[in-house]
Amino acid sequence: GLAGARLRAPPSASRRAFLPRASADEDDASPVASPVAPISAAEGYASLGATLGAIRALPPSERAEAAEAATKRVSATLNGMKVAGATRRWDCYPTLQRRNVFPGEFSQMGIKDATQIGRPSDTNDFNFIVAVTLTTSLLALVVGATLPGDWGAFGSYLIGGISLATLAVGSTAPGLLKVAIDRVARVNPEYRTRIAKHEAAHFLVGYMLGTPVAGYSLGLGTAHTDFLEAKLERKVYGRIAIKEETMLPLACISMAGVAAEAMAYEEVQGQEADLRDLQRILNKCEPKLSDAAQQAVTRWAVWQAASMLKRHQKSFDALTEKMSQGATVEECLQAIEAAPEPEYD
Repeated sequence: GLAGARLRAPPSASRRAFLPRASADEDDASPVASPVAPISAAEGYASLGATLGAIRALPPSERAEAAEAATKRVSATLNGMKVAGATRRWDCYPTLQRRNVFPGEFSQMGIKDATQIGRPSDTNDFNFIVAVTLTTSLLALVVGATLPGDWGAFGSYLIGGISLATLAVGSTAPGLLKVAIDRVARVNPEYRTRIAKHEAAHFLVGYMLGTPVAGYSLGLGTAHTDFLEAKLERKVYGRIAIKEETMLPLACISMAGVAAEAMAYEEVQGQEADLRDLQRILNKCEPKLSDAAQQAVTRWAVWQAASMLKRHQKSFDALTEKMSQGATVEECLQAIEAAPEPEYD
């Protein structure tokens, strides 16, 4: 997610070469547009590779600061490539406008069951408990049958207690089991594909809304997408108020992973962290949103992200495959841009 996808951050270069800033309430002044010099694909990808590679080479504690410093340089490179026609999908959506979304519209975007959005999923937790219980029960039987006398009984009781201890920890401090649950879930290839789709959706929607990506991970318990615009992290987690025109792209990026899962699976599993991030964003919006308005924004953000992913399905599929292979960010960008054009407007 965004905690899956870390929001250090939120469409053609001639329309919008920067994310609109709503007012002086936000932490940076509105940028002044200036002519953009064209940059060839070869030159652009080489520049991106050097910049992002330098960030990757840094110790983790230094990457956030380096990513913020590189934001303008990376955005300028992508904007120059767009002017040259080398990046058709970078920053390719005009300023977003929210509208009411009706239930039937979700299915039109390929979402299988919209009622699953916002509903907590305990599938992975259940599978983990079953795996622990079956494994420890089998092991206890083996120990009881092979060890002599009281040692067999003692060993069986001790191993059987692991299941009870797991249930106790899960009910009082479930976060402690997160890595173990994720490890068990990853035995299932479908779960690994689900994670890749989820993070690829954050990556692609952010890219199409003009937010460059610094890096990503599909690793055990650490799946996330890092965006270069560190100022947006302050918008989400700081005390600064944001206007609706800034909130809407953030909401779409937050809900992109949820939309991707809902389009591919009946159940949405990786939404808790994304929904928490979205709630932080909605709480900071000025003027304040009512509960009904917040629900409407959530529905719209899922629908809007799904519509973007559906229209650019080939780019999304290519990106998902590249991320599954552990490709670099610049290789992922090339895959996005090399995909065939959408078949409809």
